[in-house]
Amino acid sequence: MQRKVYILENLDCANCAAKIERKLSKLPELSDVSVTFATKQLRFAAEDPEAVLPKIRETIQSRRVWMWP
Repeated sequence: MQRKVYILENLDCANCAAKIERKLSKLPELSDVSVTFATKQLRFAAEDPEAVLPKIRETIQSRRVWMWP
């Protein structure tokens, strides 16, 4: 299992961070999902992080948020 950290751009409120965290936590490929509004960080663990990135991007972009490594 690999841990990854990404910076989220346009994350404007703690409620949005919580919603993104809840949605991403439902993805079976991810574990230990954490979205921190104060630091704008997305942290998660996955067996193959690169394979799940399209699903993550789709989820967060629905909230007009973008991510960077």
